[in-house]
Amino acid sequence: MAANAGRRAPTPGFVLLVRPRDDGDPTMRVGYTVSKKVGNAVIRNRMKRRLRELARAILPDHGVRGADHVLIGRNSGIERDFHQLGDELVRALRKTAR
Repeated sequence: MAANAGRRAPTPGFVLLVRPRDDGDPTMRVGYTVSKKVGNAVIRNRMKRRLRELARAILPDHGVRGADHVLIGRNSGIERDFHQLGDELVRALRKTAR
């Protein structure tokens, strides 16, 4: 996975990987992954839906242009408050933008 070579920002609810593509295209791409360690299919799909909604709300304003973003869900991401996850994503994006 090419995104592993990028910057990593772990948070309690997820891990954010950001890798600039350097291809001149300003489009942001997003990927989501939640492993079987997190839970059964219902829980994993719920976590992916939460990550998709976070990205939809926050990446247009705070994401890195021309980069690939990968959100990797963690066990504690399901129980965390959605607004708290949003704040964590903004902090993680600031960290990776440096």
